[in-house]
Amino acid sequence: MTEILAENLSEKEVMGSDGMNLGTLYNITMDLKTGSLHHVIVDPAERLNSTEFDRDEHGNLLIPFTRVQAVKDNIVVSR
Repeated sequence: MTEILAENLSEKEVMGSDGMNLGTLYNITMDLKTGSLHHVIVDPAERLNSTEFDRDEHGNLLIPFTRVQAVKDNIVVSR
């Protein structure tokens, strides 16, 4: 993946590889020592009833960064 500044990811839509709108990017978690990315945290779409991903205490989706396939107009994650 090419380098993208975090500020350019703010509130970017997150889509499944099947075209389903999962929600809007809320945050990204990472290991501060190694710099490896852990999760993209997604504010879920209103109609999303997926149990495929874990959720945090606020109901946000915790999608492992290893499932990110593309970052362009949207963030695409494998489903």
